[in-house]
Parts: sequence; structure tokens; C-alpha cells
Amino acid sequence: MLAGSLKVSGRPLTKRVIRHRSIYLMALPAFIWYAVFCYQPMYGVLLAFKDYKFNMGILHSPWVGLKYFSQFLYTSEFWSIIKNTVVISGLKLLLGFPAPIILALLMNEITHQKYKRVIQTFSYLPHFVSWVVVATLMNIIFTPYGGVVNSIRMRAFDLPAIFFMGEQRFFYPVIVLSDIWKGAGWGTIIYLAAITNINPELYEAAICDGAGKMSCMWHITLPGILPTAGIMFILATGGILNANMDQVLLLQKPSNIVVSQILDTYVLKVGIREGRFGFATAVGLFKSVFSAALVFTTNWVSKKVTEISIW
Repeated sequence: MLAGSLKVSGRPLTKRVIRHRSIYLMALPAFIWYAVFCYQPMYGVLLAFKDYKFNMGILHSPWVGLKYFSQFLYTSEFWSIIKNTVVISGLKLLLGFPAPIILALLMNEITHQKYKRVIQTFSYLPHFVSWVVVATLMNIIFTPYGGVVNSIRMRAFDLPAIFFMGEQRFFYPVIVLSDIWKGAGWGTIIYLAAITNINPELYEAAICDGAGKMSCMWHITLPGILPTAGIMFILATGGILNANMDQVLLLQKPSNIVVSQILDTYVLKVGIREGRFGFATAVGLFKSVFSAALVFTTNWVSKKVTEISIW
């Protein structure tokens, strides 16, 4: 009976796969990428609970339990690293999350199609520029030795040169503003797509009732993209401990290490440079578990309060 039911239930699935084989083939590279780079490396999580020995391998190395987690929690750098990570990610979420929404609303009000395409193109371009290039340009522009900003300060206002990229007080503004510049334009794509799904008859009815552009934006456009914004916010909270390692690592200097050392750069330091693979894996696993718990919590709160949720 069981075998018969499997065959019966399997036939429609097989037919659907054959019928939509082109779609499955298009999705196959994504499945392979996730399998190779996301799921297969999970085997290495065992390092967080083992005293890794090169000659014994991961499986045969001795177990140490929660030793590395305890070491990380009681290390002198723990609170400083957590604070830096949360502050950088929190500022990006507070200031960077609304940026693509605002930019999408402004682009939606542009009626001249050619001009709108040009603005969209220029706003998308920074996303395709590598952080290596961005960091190099920022170092050149803000350097105290002939940089554009310092040259203007010294010649026009007779002010002393400032090492913007090295001083601690400028690190957070530099990180947040460069992240907004690079990602805001690309982030508008999903919100512009959500705006196109809003029924045009709602705008026509509002205009007939005497509503202006600001009223239509506030009472129609914003509520229309609210579910999309809510889902994007839930996903963004899951990355609160990420803080974009590529960006932070490239803009990190010995003089600003006190405010720029985050979890990911700390993992790189203790894992690759110091060779403490088990400890570094434990720190990375700590971040992943906390991020997953944060996503579940935010999704539950959002579902209760606004009825917007991922699942």
C-alpha cells in the first residue's frame, strides 16, 4: 500500500518536474552554489567543539565541549567587539534601511522616462564597484597628504589636515555613509517593483478626490510597499551581527582598531592569523545562532503586531 501510494503521489511530481524542466534547470546553479558553499561547509562546525589536530583530522580530534564558547565570553575583548558590531550594524539599519525606500519614492515621482532611467542607472552603478576600489578611492580622497578634502580645507579655510580614515571619531560616519552610497540605489529595485504592483485606480480615485502627490505618496504608495518593507526589515535584523566584513576590514587601520574590530574581523584575526581554528569557529557559530534567533524573534513580533511575517 505504501509503495503504491508513493508511486501515485510521485507521478504528478515527476510530471511537473518534466513539464517545468527549463525552470528547474535555471534554478540548478543556485542549488549547486548553496550546496557547495553554504551546506557542505557546515561539516566544519564540528571544529567549535574539538581541539583540532592536523594529523588527526576533524572527526578524530578530541572533543572539548563548550570550552571555546566559554573562552570567548570571558575574553577581555568580548564586550568591545559586540559593541562595535552592534553599533555599526545598528547605524546602518537605522540610517541605511530607509534610504532605498526614500529614493524609490522619489524615483517613482519622476515622470520623464529617459531622465528616470539615467537616474536609476547612476544610482545602481556603485553597487557594482568593489569595496576594494571604494576603499582605495576613499583613502585617496581623504588622505591628509594631498587629498581633495584636506586640500580644500587647508587652502580655502586655512584649517589643518585631518586623517579622516584613521581617527576613531570619523570611522562610524565613514562606514555608514559609504554603505548608503553603495547600496541605496540597488536596494530601490525591490521597492520600485512593489510600487508597480499598486493598483493605478487607487491614484486616480485619490486625485479625483483632490489629493496631491504628497497625499498619494503617504496614503497609497507607502501602505502599498509596507509589507515588502516589513519583510526586508525582518531579514535585515538577521544580519545585525554581520556589519559587512569586506567594508570594515578594508577601512580598518591600527589607529581605529578600538572601534573597528567586529566579530567577523576578529574571527579572521584569531582563525587565519593566529591559527586558532576551533576558537574562531566557535565565535562564528555564536554569531550565526544569535542571528537566527533574532530573525525568529523579529518575525514573531512583527506577525503579532503588524501581521507581516516571512512565515
